[in-house]
Amino acid sequence: MGPMIDDDVTPVFLINGFLEAGKTEFLSFTMEQDYFQTDGKTLLIVCEEGETEYDPALLKDTKTTAIYVDSMEDISPEKLTEYELMYNPERVLIEWNGMWNQDDLRIPKDWTIYQQITIIDMSTFEIYVKNMKSLLAAMVRGSEMIICNRCDGIEDLERYKRMLKSINTQCDIVFEDQNGEIDEISEEDLPYDLKADVVKISPEDYGIWYIDCMDKPQRYVGKTVEFTGMVLKSKEFPKNYFVPGRMAMTCCAQDMTFLGYICKAREARNLETRQWVTVRAKVAVEYWKDYSGEGPVLYAESVVPAEPIRDVVTFN
Repeated sequence: MGPMIDDDVTPVFLINGFLEAGKTEFLSFTMEQDYFQTDGKTLLIVCEEGETEYDPALLKDTKTTAIYVDSMEDISPEKLTEYELMYNPERVLIEWNGMWNQDDLRIPKDWTIYQQITIIDMSTFEIYVKNMKSLLAAMVRGSEMIICNRCDGIEDLERYKRMLKSINTQCDIVFEDQNGEIDEISEEDLPYDLKADVVKISPEDYGIWYIDCMDKPQRYVGKTVEFTGMVLKSKEFPKNYFVPGRMAMTCCAQDMTFLGYICKAREARNLETRQWVTVRAKVAVEYWKDYSGEGPVLYAESVVPAEPIRDVVTFN
């Protein structure tokens, strides 16, 4: 389960998702696995009781105490510290209530969220997207992995993937149906032609391109792309670099973010932030500190002034 944990810190594994998404099944399965065994005690905090219950024998075998809480007041930092003194756990598992805003979760100073996984039932996903997008975004934002189960018969997985990726570009997303994991979109399904000498990305396809290039950068290496975006410059960037991008609405009107990739261009020195340009550039994948690792880097063949695009990118 990742790197060694500091002895002075209580690691928290947070599993979230809406009611009946399959959180209890996922946690029960995980607790049985060899890799998840530990010598010390585990405290399991269950924030909502679903149809599925934890097997008392499993809890006993894994030295786990389960406590059930009914409100956010029951998991204030003071309450959590009380539980820690009472049960002395080596680690804490939290099964989150999807109707509580996860942005409001406060944990004691010596606890750390070590891993966060969101479970989504795709058969009811559209309802939550339409009615509870801010709660969904609060859960997805800090997750390392999103497991989308019950995908049988769901047509538009790729649209949902882009929406989730727009909220959290760094997370892994797994789609599962009854038979297990599902392979995703093929190049043929993209709305632009990756085999073209110049891959022209229309304004309405910018979001699709941005997310797909972040997700599968190898697919774009060596390709030449052309799109229109707004210039972002910073003193932090090396000489001749800027970011062409677009403003995007990831979950609601208040939640706007600028989506763009770093671009090297001889024209960069003459550009100003907020200016609009059409960029034709070759895509590479290289280490870049702002990506915290490797990511798409554009090498411009041309950068020319363009008319502003009024619409923001959306992922609905």
